Amino acid sequence: MASIKNKEVLFNPISRDNPVLVQILGICSTLAVTAKLEPAIVMGISVTVVLAFSNVIISMMRKTIPATIRIIVQLVVVAALVIIVQQFLIAFDYNVSKQLSVFIGLIITNCILMGRLEAFALSNKPWPSFLDGVGNGLGYTIILAAVAFVRELLGSGTLLGYSVIPQCAYDAGYMNNGLMILPPMALIVVACIIWIHRSRNKDLQEKN
Repeated sequence: MASIKNKEVLFNPISRDNPVLVQILGICSTLAVTAKLEPAIVMGISVTVVLAFSNVIISMMRKTIPATIRIIVQLVVVAALVIIVQQFLIAFDYNVSKQLSVFIGLIITNCILMGRLEAFALSNKPWPSFLDGVGNGLGYTIILAAVAFVRELLGSGTLLGYSVIPQCAYDAGYMNNGLMILPPMALIVVACIIWIHRSRNKDLQEKN
């Protein structure tokens, strides 16, 4: 259960083989929900939960799913889990669920989910599939949180809704950068993170 292969399955997507940085997946939600840190973290956790459990379910069913309808089955499983997550958020964190709006529902079409179901869950056992889902979900969450951290701090002067830049800085002339909370800046921040990641992993530059 804690073999070297399983550790690679879990930890590689968090760092070196991050799905957002290497495969450029999940970019749409990265741009849409990262103006604030809290909804970004909630979105990342939601994707991680859906991805991990959909991987397990599809892995358990992999030998009984006809190839001709596998995409439909995957969508049904993901949609059911997304509805559960959405209702949970409405019940326990309504304000964040309103901030995320339709983007929780759009987890169904997140290319990271469909990619991992096709590439991993359909050909591996449930435990490795669970680890793969958790690893890729956490990798996605880390990027969302990093982008949201920069955008909220520089754009609003807050983190998780709490002011972190002292009033004396504003009195001295500091101003929040309103551009940081606009969607194009999310793309620029992601691009900077990708550049740093590729500079530290030279072999990825050759592959892509």
